[in-house]
Amino acid sequence: MNLENKLSYNTHLEILIKAINENYKKWNGGEFSSFKPVGLTLTISEGRKFDKIISNNSVWGFVAKTNGLLKDIPYFVGDVFKPAGWRGPAKHVRGSIFDTNIDWFSWTGPNYLK
Repeated sequence: MNLENKLSYNTHLEILIKAINENYKKWNGGEFSSFKPVGLTLTISEGRKFDKIISNNSVWGFVAKTNGLLKDIPYFVGDVFKPAGWRGPAKHVRGSIFDTNIDWFSWTGPNYLK
């Protein structure tokens, strides 16, 4: 990935992180309570093929860093997957970090296929 694409990828990944937190705040009503904290603790764990988004010690989802095949299904840079477990993504793409439409995920993770 060249520098320009890497900067675009990182920018859109940060936009996704902010959108996940905004979705959580909307669900929470924007208010603090002892049972529902104001924001999520989201971190990114970098891997060779995928970045893992971790939300409060569980996997929110995976974002593809390269183009490739996952279980014989093609994927592209920026595609987002539900987690199959802690170590890897589930089979189908649920959305893209480059998509301007944000109805494909919630604060709990990428949506299930319809």
